[in-house]
Amino acid sequence: MSQPGRVDRQPAYVLHAQPYRETSLLVEVLSRDHGRFSVVARGARRPRADLRGLLLPFQPLTLSWFGKGELRTLHSADWDGGVPQLSGLPLICGFYLNELMMKLTARDDPEPRAFAVYDAAVRGLARQGGLAAVLRRYELRLIQVLGYAPSLLRDGDGAEVDAGADYWCQGNAAPERDAGQSLERGLRLSGASLLAIEADDYAAAATRLEARALMRVWLTALLGEEPLASRELLQAVNSLSD
Repeated sequence: MSQPGRVDRQPAYVLHAQPYRETSLLVEVLSRDHGRFSVVARGARRPRADLRGLLLPFQPLTLSWFGKGELRTLHSADWDGGVPQLSGLPLICGFYLNELMMKLTARDDPEPRAFAVYDAAVRGLARQGGLAAVLRRYELRLIQVLGYAPSLLRDGDGAEVDAGADYWCQGNAAPERDAGQSLERGLRLSGASLLAIEADDYAAAATRLEARALMRVWLTALLGEEPLASRELLQAVNSLSD
């Protein structure tokens, strides 16, 4: 007899894990086709448990589980490999990926594009090069696939963004062209940087700096002034201007 709510061999990542009862783990999972949810990994903390060394963050997994409530039960886990363990600054950046994913997404809201954005970011961090670009790309693409980001190709009036002009960006609204107003309206960015960000081109240091500032504006609009649990984590991530 099949188990109710059984899902087999689903690509997934572990976002967070904590002890549950005497020998189990409570695991926050991001799956490709079923979104984010929690599973109980029964007996995973026992010394000889098969799951003990598998349920690690930032490692691509294939999971099977059953159950339909808020808390499912993990049936099996397989390691897909191909991604080295993160350490040092890439590991800190990885915690930032996880925290943003958990704060910006709703439980049981399937969004395969968000999973793809996360997967690409983890693999980018594992390569240990261009960490700032990896983070900015992750922030932008995650906000975009969740429907919170305006286009950076057109301003609030519908006109195409001019690389030679400056623009004001406020909240999650479309950029407004700077017409020489004396009153500042949010964050001032160059049209060249807006177009480069939209084109996923972070080669210029100025683009990386302005992208970081823009993502802070957008994330503050979504999450408030103190969205992260650790100030030190935010400071470490924000230090990556290059």
